Amino acid sequence: MLTEIHPKIPMRDKKVTREFYLKNLGFKEFGSADFDGYLMIEKDRIQIHFFEFKELDPKENYGQVYIRSNNIDDFYQSLLDKKVQIHPNGPLQIKPWGQKEFSILDPDSNLLTFGQSLIE
Repeated sequence: MLTEIHPKIPMRDKKVTREFYLKNLGFKEFGSADFDGYLMIEKDRIQIHFFEFKELDPKENYGQVYIRSNNIDDFYQSLLDKKVQIHPNGPLQIKPWGQKEFSILDPDSNLLTFGQSLIE
């Protein structure tokens, strides 16, 4: 039986990635060990893992994660309050497939899409 998923996406600079996710998105570091070239973060029941890829060209990065929320409006507003840049093609909107969602890019151009189902 499958119970969770923890995506692994690339990062160029661990310090920059850590600061972006902790400061802007409200994640915290997961685990007690600090591994070279690897970062684990969590928020609520979501974990994201990062592996170091110093040669990553952000313009060629297609890393993507879809994260479900049960309070998308408040989370979106919290990012706006922190001046987090929303993806130009991804402002908060209702999609034809019954999701309310928005997207941002992290410092390495990993696309993070946050969505809440409007269908109960």
